[in-house]
Amino acid sequence: MAMRQKGQKTYTTMQGKQVDMDLLRKKNELTPAVGNARVNARGDELGPGGRIVRKREQVIKDYYKGSMPVAEEPAVSVSDVVSEEAPVAQKAVKSKTTTRAQQKVEEVKASETELKEFDDMDDGWVEDDDGNFVQKGD
Repeated sequence: MAMRQKGQKTYTTMQGKQVDMDLLRKKNELTPAVGNARVNARGDELGPGGRIVRKREQVIKDYYKGSMPVAEEPAVSVSDVVSEEAPVAQKAVKSKTTTRAQQKVEEVKASETELKEFDDMDDGWVEDDDGNFVQKGD
């Protein structure tokens, strides 16, 4: 079965002009890029006077040659990690940090115990209907 070729990238501008992006790229391939990268639009490194020092293919080859990490240690298999001994039951480790909800519960419990201490005190003062404290008997 024959492969269908991709169509060219032609765009229509707002003014109705047709722009062929592939043709534009090919036409300006050797033009130096804007900026201080010292490369042309294709990716070749440029030297003094805009001359090509290294081709794009050589730049890419050098990049991948130097950046491929080599594993120095052999890979560890699962069978090496898992021992043949019986599995040991692990204890549930209780975290030493408390959550905000746990702290809130502890604060409420502490305030309740303080209120109970005050309820036990009989110092002769009573709260009236308006919320004011008056002595017993008045």
